[in-house]
Amino acid sequence: MSNKQHHAQWGSRVGFIMAAVGSAVGLGNIWKFPYMVGESGGSAFVLAYLVCIALIGFPILVAEWMIGRRGQRNPMDSYATVAVSEGKTRNWAIVGVVGILGAFLILSFYSVIGGWALNYMTKLASGDFNGLDGAAVEGVFNTMLASPATLTIWHTVFMGITAGIVALGVTGGIERAAKVMIPLLALILLVIVGYNVVNGGFAEAVDYLFTPDVAKLFGEGASDIYLSALGHAFFTLSLGMGIMVTYGSYLGKNISLLSMARAVVILDTVIALAAGLAIFPIIFSHGMDPAAGPGLIFVSLPIAFGSMTAGALLGALFFLLITFAALTSSISLIEPSIEFLEERTSMSRKTAVVVASVAIWLLGVAALLSFNMWSEVMIFGNNIFDFLDKLTSKFMLPIAGLAAIVFAGWVMNQESVRQELGLSGGSWSLWQLIAKFVAPIGVIIVFITTVLS
Repeated sequence: MSNKQHHAQWGSRVGFIMAAVGSAVGLGNIWKFPYMVGESGGSAFVLAYLVCIALIGFPILVAEWMIGRRGQRNPMDSYATVAVSEGKTRNWAIVGVVGILGAFLILSFYSVIGGWALNYMTKLASGDFNGLDGAAVEGVFNTMLASPATLTIWHTVFMGITAGIVALGVTGGIERAAKVMIPLLALILLVIVGYNVVNGGFAEAVDYLFTPDVAKLFGEGASDIYLSALGHAFFTLSLGMGIMVTYGSYLGKNISLLSMARAVVILDTVIALAAGLAIFPIIFSHGMDPAAGPGLIFVSLPIAFGSMTAGALLGALFFLLITFAALTSSISLIEPSIEFLEERTSMSRKTAVVVASVAIWLLGVAALLSFNMWSEVMIFGNNIFDFLDKLTSKFMLPIAGLAAIVFAGWVMNQESVRQELGLSGGSWSLWQLIAKFVAPIGVIIVFITTVLS
């Protein structure tokens, strides 16, 4: 039974969209998407990604919101409530548990990376990278990883900011923060893109991102491009983590799920592409490799910022952008745990925030120690940080995402789903095709390929 007398609700449609976009726009957009584009063939990847997000990301996003809105509870109880109302077993609650636990585990190491961004923002603002060559910049990164104290301090600061925001509530904390940080994030992106337009490399970046290279979609290596696009389309929208079920539980019945999902997917994709226009011109104008992988952000770009006019300011702005993106995701990652504790225990929201934050912080300390003092500690051949990453991304998230779309497409009463989505005729038939077959098959492919990789 819930201990809440009144279930929280979003204050406005705009606030909900900003919060959902904030959850989706994380390090995956600003950090991972650009280097995936670089590794996977530029515009060919972008085109494949757009198709995959429409066929997989969009319908699962709608499904998770719908389950949350129907259940009006935390993810575990939402699945159980809706399943029972449909005459099915309460055991569907397990899907909600997997989502809540997945978000909890992800935030433990995500907060560590958020701490890296905070650290780099201060270093760039102080001019610490000015005039450094590649080896020196790489040395700065490795020195940071080797210091338990440095990593713990910045991980603590990042978790503290996250906890402070969510303690203020759904409307007063999450919604208000998203309304401030998402516009500021967009403004910083605009400033950096504007700088790039004037200072070179921009035309090359536009060509790299947007000139269709259709041949790559059919030639050798095409399957790798599709699989990468498929995987990122699933992960970019914070699916399978209980987040969107939680956010859906705060939605009123008068909100159009399809129109809201369109807005979130479009904004999420626009910001990801804008991040490419912020990063690649700098990379190209300095003769660097766009396929540098994860090191693109923390090694390649600081080298460029250190040699640019106004590089300290631009670099600090860029890592402020990274920090905002990480924070808008972190406040969504912790919310399923907080909602669960509020509803399943006698804890107040503030107490639930403290309990969840401390537990996540402790696991994060274990994750950051895997780079130094506990580097020899292995779980199934992976250090703690990598184990948490692989456990969630390869197993927990795909399973929970697949269960969500199967639940919406096969378990829920389809006539009530049709009415809730406001679909009829050909549009309803298309939804049925995608929800029952295309999206589940896509997630199964993601699951199999990530497990085998």
